[in-house]
Amino acid sequence: MIKELRLKYSVPELCRYLKISESGYYTWLNRKPSKREQEEARLTVEVKAIHKRTRGVYGAEKLQKELAEGGTYVGICRIKRIKREQGLYCKQTKK
Repeated sequence: MIKELRLKYSVPELCRYLKISESGYYTWLNRKPSKREQEEARLTVEVKAIHKRTRGVYGAEKLQKELAEGGTYVGICRIKRIKREQGLYCKQTKK
């Protein structure tokens, strides 16, 4: 929020309004991604690659099995969330 508004208002003013410290804001701004965020980014790339390789046919369950074969064990809900955030949907065919 501060990133977008800092062009209109000063950072100290925004920090005072949001009741956070300036040093805390700048520390957060320069912080490295956490281990979970790094893993999430890697997993997103893997899911996109499998989705593309399988021509968008695999759902979350098959993706989970495919990832497990590669040595990455992850829950179905997490895969569903990643697919939803990335806008990846399965092709559905009529039987």
